Amino acid sequence: MDLDRYVPAYLTWIANKLSRGASQHYLSTFDVGIETWRCLVLLAVEGATSAQQVSTVIGMDKGSVSRCFKGMQERSLIRTELDGSDGRLRMAVLTPKGRRLHDQIMGMALERERAFLSVLDADEVEVLLGLMRRLHANLPAVEASTQAYVRERFPHAAASLQSKADETP
Repeated sequence: MDLDRYVPAYLTWIANKLSRGASQHYLSTFDVGIETWRCLVLLAVEGATSAQQVSTVIGMDKGSVSRCFKGMQERSLIRTELDGSDGRLRMAVLTPKGRRLHDQIMGMALERERAFLSVLDADEVEVLLGLMRRLHANLPAVEASTQAYVRERFPHAAASLQSKADETP
């Protein structure tokens, strides 16, 4: 494998380094880890969201999101309420304290993005965003292709994965 040409490696390296750097700065400055920041951003955009929605949009494990929400609630950054259309679903909503924290961190996050993209001109940034959106939208096809590959070449593993999926309620 030529790592200089393997796109998933570059995406992983960039994402890991950006996340690790952001997390260090957010923790030392605001006492907030990267998972809390990601939840704050989604809550600021959505207004109210469930742990399942965060998990789906961001790709975080639902258990991690639930633990993050619990910690955020303990710090009075969010409150939870029942969803108006589904009384069983608990929704997280930013408190004024949570909104203030979000707004403080946002400045640093935008500065990090500005510095990261500073090697590109405005047209290149638009091209990059378009490509990233297309790649993100293509992730379900990647999973389907991987499942087909496993079924064809590793039927025992595919059967094991299917039985585990069947056990999940």
